[in-house]
Amino acid sequence: MIGVGYKLITITQQPTPNTKKKKDMKVLMFGWEYPPHVFGGLATANYGISQGLHAQGDMDITLCLPHPFGDEDTSACKLVAMNAVPIAWRDVSADYVRERVGNIMDPELYFRLRDHLYADFNYMHVNDLGAMEFAGGYPGNLHEEINNYSIIAGVVARTLDYDIIHAHDWLTYPAGIHAKQVSGKPLCIHVHATDFDRSRGKVNPTVYSIEKNGMDNADCIMCVSELTRQTVINQYHQDPRKCFTVHNAVYPLPEEYDSIPRPDHTGKDKVVTFLGRITMQKGPEYFVEAANMVIRRTRNVRFCMAGSGDMMNVMIHLAAERGIADRFHFPGFMRGKQVYECLKDSDVYVMPSVSEPFGISPLEAMQCGTPTIISKQSGCAEILTNCIKVDYWDIHALADAIYSICANESLFKYLKEEGKKEVDQITWEKVGAWIATLYKRTLGWEQ
Repeated sequence: MIGVGYKLITITQQPTPNTKKKKDMKVLMFGWEYPPHVFGGLATANYGISQGLHAQGDMDITLCLPHPFGDEDTSACKLVAMNAVPIAWRDVSADYVRERVGNIMDPELYFRLRDHLYADFNYMHVNDLGAMEFAGGYPGNLHEEINNYSIIAGVVARTLDYDIIHAHDWLTYPAGIHAKQVSGKPLCIHVHATDFDRSRGKVNPTVYSIEKNGMDNADCIMCVSELTRQTVINQYHQDPRKCFTVHNAVYPLPEEYDSIPRPDHTGKDKVVTFLGRITMQKGPEYFVEAANMVIRRTRNVRFCMAGSGDMMNVMIHLAAERGIADRFHFPGFMRGKQVYECLKDSDVYVMPSVSEPFGISPLEAMQCGTPTIISKQSGCAEILTNCIKVDYWDIHALADAIYSICANESLFKYLKEEGKKEVDQITWEKVGAWIATLYKRTLGWEQ
């Protein structure tokens, strides 16, 4: 009790300024390919997403890859070489580890990982470091490599500190699930494609089960288009509330590619290009049939089908059967600078995909100032305006569009200029900001 004569004084404490640095979010990411070693579109998307997240300024990303080569750009993320992660004990020195895998793995990390072995995997094909080798890319024993990758993920998940898990495409879903089971941390999966896209409806039950298991265990499902999101909801029976559309983007052309000159084909043969995997999903036969119709109207056009795939020989024979082989070129698989040289040398770029979850290549073509025709059955059709859209099966409309761009200089110029302006606004930084928001919502850090 306060005595008589004492005056009660209330002291209000002034809030001290919060000078503590905001905590970086730690992301454990599982990928399968990464530039400059590109086997498909997944590498480009994974790189863009990593860079876009890094641009947010508060992201600490660790990316696991089955077979890095040591020349990857690590400015946006730390790499874990899964082919150098021990799953069986080997008594080796730091010097030996450095000599063997020093270009792709810090020896200190090797020993940290070795301290978290969780089972005896000596019965598996492990090497002198107690690690498993990966072929890289998409070998014939792909399902075995996916399983091995998920086993190794168990060691990584027990060793590293992270807030959230992000698994890219079905190849890494089992690894993501394993990491979630070990850590209890939330799992985001990124659906770059589904087997419904790849197989034209003739779904591989093994692949479907891996995809569905990943989706069932995911706390957040990121889909590269609304088209893909609807497939995930309707064909894989997922809750729409955890499925989000995260469109891909494109990076500004580096000077090396931007400076590639654009040949002027005025008064010369026009060049129309298909660039991608020559496989059922990409609709290459529609390109050849449309080309046949264009050549009936004018001989002053050449067609380039760049890429490789299981339908390449079939397409070569189809062009010969239609009597247009002298107007067709099959340069094979392209990567890096070759891609941009091909796009800049083209007057029209065509992507007649039967089912394309997104499709980054039209954005790259428009970046190069190449007028573009895409199928309405592609995810990028949801966000692109300054291009021509046709149904993949409508070869008459496709042929009309190709001919119109080749014959109409003002249409060519309009699509060239406006298309480039449009894609210059579609950036990975914006994608990274949206993914970061989804991470925070999944973690309950914001509503």
